[in-house]
Amino acid sequence: MVKELEVQGVFAENTYFYIDSHTRRGFLIDPGAEAGRIYEAIMQNGWKIEKILLTHGHFDHFGAAVQLSDRLGVPIYVSTQDASYLTDPYLNLSVNYPNPMVVSDYNEIHDGEVISLQDNPGFYLKVIATPGHTPGSVTYWSPEESVAFVGDTLYQHGPGLTNFPGGDRRKLEESIINKIFTLPDNTLLLSGHSSPITVAREKELGSIQ
Repeated sequence: MVKELEVQGVFAENTYFYIDSHTRRGFLIDPGAEAGRIYEAIMQNGWKIEKILLTHGHFDHFGAAVQLSDRLGVPIYVSTQDASYLTDPYLNLSVNYPNPMVVSDYNEIHDGEVISLQDNPGFYLKVIATPGHTPGSVTYWSPEESVAFVGDTLYQHGPGLTNFPGGDRRKLEESIINKIFTLPDNTLLLSGHSSPITVAREKELGSIQ
């Protein structure tokens, strides 16, 4: 099952829980802020988080990751290409705010990797490289649940932004056309800053040709 929690830091951001409804174990995706609220949601629902997964290295998507990693005793994962963003406030965009952020303890993931529960390999997310918003932006796809966590690669009604360090509009459009739009049409796209939308509907809108 998928649960969403909108958190408020410098920006509002959608944090997601991807949980096996049978075992109540799962993954926390893009904990952007409000570590206390996220932790409370986990405790109140009796969820056991095994991994914290980041779609990319911008601070509004990992602002609560370190606190939650420490409190829950679980590792943080980010793509190899975005690893440098976690340790550089300029790249992760936190340099101009009161508390520049860094993550020094993390694990790297790669395109095509499958991330599964420790005792249930049938519950998993596939890592799909979708560069453009950042060099290492990834999408986490669940064929079983027909959902894809796209981060800031694609919003409802349009592509993500590329006017940040490492952004590349051409690569972003290629990622959307060649990776996201090739997922099944009924796949629900869950982004960091908009409402859900299916692949089919996003195609119909024609924001990317």
